[in-house]
Amino acid sequence: MVDGMNIVDERLVRLCHQYHVASLKVFGSLARGEEREDSDIDILVQFVRPVGLLTMVRLERELSKLLGRKVDLVTEHAISPYIRESVLSSAQEMYELS
Repeated sequence: MVDGMNIVDERLVRLCHQYHVASLKVFGSLARGEEREDSDIDILVQFVRPVGLLTMVRLERELSKLLGRKVDLVTEHAISPYIRESVLSSAQEMYELS
């Protein structure tokens, strides 16, 4: 769970199961506690198995709708090597498959 936002609930769990998500982690301004009203939510996603671009886009839209803010969804592989260490060290767990 991320401080300041109660985003772990039954709807999120169902959505993650539907899309075969292994984990979701928040990073960026929300994880640092520096978000503004117009900030998007940066989320690092790991899937149980490889998925296509269409699935990523659908999940991103569903998460945006659920969380009430624009979501920027990325996989670890897509993170720029210049910021990878910073992102991974600051990421806060939102959901993990149990």
